[in-house]
Amino acid sequence: MTGPKKSARGSIAAALLLCLGGTLWAAGNDRSAAPPKVKTLPVIDGRLDDDVWENAPVLTDYIQFEPNKGAPASVRTEARVVYDDTHLYFGFKCWDPEPDKMVLGTGRDKLLMGTDSVSVTLDTFHDKRTAYYFRTNPLGVQHDGSISDNGRVADTNWDGVWRSAGARIPEGWSAEMAIPLATVKHRPGKGQTWGLQTSRYLPRNLEKSFWTGPLEDYRKMDDNGTLTGLDLTGSAHRLEIIPHILSQFEEGEETGLEAGLDARYDFTPSLSGHLTVNPDFATVEADQEQVNLTRFELNLPEKRNFFLEGNAIYSQRIRLFYSRRIADIYGGAKVYGKAGGNEIALLSAQTRENGSGEDSANFTVFRLKRDVMRNSSIGFLAANRLVNGQNRGTAGLDTALYFSKTFKFTGQFAVGYGDAGPTDVAFFLRPSHDSSTFHIHIRYTYLGKHFGDNVNAVGYIRDDNRHELDSAITKTFWTGGTILDKIDYSSNYNIYWGMDRTLRSWDAWNALAFDLKNKLSFKVRHEEEFKLFEKEFRNRQTTLLAGYNTREVESASLSWTFGRNYDADFTLVGANIRRKLTQDLTVTYGLSRLTLDPDPDSDSTWIHSLRATQYFHKDLFLKLFFQTNSAIDKRNIQAVFAWRFQPPFGQIQIAYQKGTARFGEKGSQGHTLFVKLAYVF
Repeated sequence: MTGPKKSARGSIAAALLLCLGGTLWAAGNDRSAAPPKVKTLPVIDGRLDDDVWENAPVLTDYIQFEPNKGAPASVRTEARVVYDDTHLYFGFKCWDPEPDKMVLGTGRDKLLMGTDSVSVTLDTFHDKRTAYYFRTNPLGVQHDGSISDNGRVADTNWDGVWRSAGARIPEGWSAEMAIPLATVKHRPGKGQTWGLQTSRYLPRNLEKSFWTGPLEDYRKMDDNGTLTGLDLTGSAHRLEIIPHILSQFEEGEETGLEAGLDARYDFTPSLSGHLTVNPDFATVEADQEQVNLTRFELNLPEKRNFFLEGNAIYSQRIRLFYSRRIADIYGGAKVYGKAGGNEIALLSAQTRENGSGEDSANFTVFRLKRDVMRNSSIGFLAANRLVNGQNRGTAGLDTALYFSKTFKFTGQFAVGYGDAGPTDVAFFLRPSHDSSTFHIHIRYTYLGKHFGDNVNAVGYIRDDNRHELDSAITKTFWTGGTILDKIDYSSNYNIYWGMDRTLRSWDAWNALAFDLKNKLSFKVRHEEEFKLFEKEFRNRQTTLLAGYNTREVESASLSWTFGRNYDADFTLVGANIRRKLTQDLTVTYGLSRLTLDPDPDSDSTWIHSLRATQYFHKDLFLKLFFQTNSAIDKRNIQAVFAWRFQPPFGQIQIAYQKGTARFGEKGSQGHTLFVKLAYVF
C-alpha cells in the first residue's frame, strides 16, 4: 500500500504545482510602447534636443529589482524610442543629484553592472526566449551581447554594429542609441511586436531598476514590456566583407605576410551565412594561468572571433560541442538564423596540420532548437570530427521546459560514437525552482563508462562512468539595515557511483557571504570531499575571503584557502586589485600562491598576472597583459595598440608578444611583432 499512496500524493502535488504555475504565469506585465515611424532622424550626440524626440513615447516610472524589490527607483529615468526603415533609436534622460559620484567605464564590452549605465533589451521575435541587449553610459561607451534560453545563457562576446553617444546635462546625464535593424535578426512585416526591456544601474546604491516589474528574475523575458505596431519592410540581401592583412616579425624567423577574410551574407533579416578564410588567431589573448586542484581538465573560454558569433546556441549541461577542440584552421563556414519557431546553426571548419603530428581534421556541427509552449524549447545537436576517413563525435536531444516563472525542468540525452571506444550514452534530468532570491534544484546524471572517449574529440566531458546525484540551494536575504546590506547562503551536495556501483566520489560544500553598506564584503566556504582513483582520498578545504567594492569597477579582494588535497596539505593565497588610475587608465593585478606539503613533483607555484588598459578614445586604446607561472617557468607578455576606425570590426592593430603559449605550457616564442589591418566593405 505504501507505493500507491506515495504515487497518489505525488500526482496531487504535481497538479497543485501546475495550477500554481498557471496562476503565476498569468500575472504578466502589460507595459507597452508604440513608437512612431519618423522621417527626420535624431543626431546621435547624446543630447535629446532634436524635435523628433518630442512625439516619442516616454518610458518612465522605473521599478527596483535590487536592493528594494518592487519599490520605485531612487532616481528618475526616462527613455524614448522612435524608428525608421533602417534603425531603432533610443534616447535616455537620467536624473542624478550627485553626478560627481558617477562610476564610468571606458572600454567596449566593459560596462558591467559596476558602472553607471542604461540598457535596452530587444526580444526581436517576441518569443520570450532569445534577445539582444545594448548598454551605454555618459561617455557613449558600448557593451552588447545576446541572450538565449529565456535568459539562462548570455553571450557577452556577441558584437553588433550600432552607434551611441552620451552627454552631461544639468539634470544628470543623457544618452542616445541608433541600432540598425540589420544588426539584429528579426521577422519582417507590418504590425510586428517586439519584446522590450530598458534598465538603469546606479552602482553607488547597488541599484538595478527596470521599466517593467517587479521582476522575479531580470535575466528572464517573461515580464518584459513590448514595442508594438512596428512596420518592418525587411532589408535587402546584404553582403559584408572584412578582409585583413597580417604581417609577422618574429625573432630568429623569416618575416611572414598573411591575408584572409571574413564575410557575412544576410539571406533574410532572420538568416545569415558566415565564411572565414585563413582567420587571424595569432593575436588572440593568451589563456590566463590558473591553479587546478582537481584531476580533471579545465574548461577554457573561447576568444576567437569566428567561433564567438552565435556560440551561445551550443550551450548545454552535457557539453557536446567545445570549440576549443578545434585548433588553428584554414577556414570555415556557418549558417545561423531563426524562422517559424526554429533556431538553426550549422558550422564546418577545416584545421591545419600541426607540428606535433596531428593530421588535418574536419569539424562539422549542426544545432536545431524548436520553440514549444510559452517560452520553452527542445533541441538537437550533432557534432563530428573527421580525420583520415574516421569519424568520432556525438548526437543528442535536450530540452528546457518552463511550467511557471519559477519552476523549470531541463533534460538531455546524448550518444557518442567512433573508434576510441564502444558506443555509449549519457543523460540528465533536472527540475529546479528559481526566484529573485532563492534557487533549489536536484539533478540525476548518467554518463556511460566510455562516453567521453569519443565525445571529447568534439565536446568537453571532464569525467564519465558515473551515476550522479546533485542538489543545490542558494538564498539571498536583503536586510535593509544600516550596517548589513545582504546575506547570501549557498550549498551543493554531489555523489556518484561507477557503472559497477562502486562509490567514486561524494562532495559537500556550504558558503555564507555578507555584503556591508560600507562596501566591505566577507565570505566563508567549507568543502569536504571523497575521491576514488588509484586509492581512496579524503580532501577538504576552507576558504576565507574579504573584499572591498567588489561589485564596482574599482575593487580589491584577498582570499586564503587551506586544507588537504590528494594526500598533501596545501595553502592557496589569492589577491586581486583593480584600480582606475585615471579616468581612462585601468590596471588589474592578480596573484595566486600555492604551497603543497609534501610536494614531490614541485607543483607549488607563484602565478602573477597584470592587465592595463589605456583608452585615448573609446575606439583608440592600448592594452597590456603580462603573466608568470613559476611551476613551469612561464613568462609571457602581450601588448596591443588598436584603432577601431570602423567599430567593432574594422581596425588597425599593432601587437607585441613574447612567450605566448597555450594554457599550462611554458612556450618558446621569441620577441614577435604583428601588424594587422582589417577593413569592412
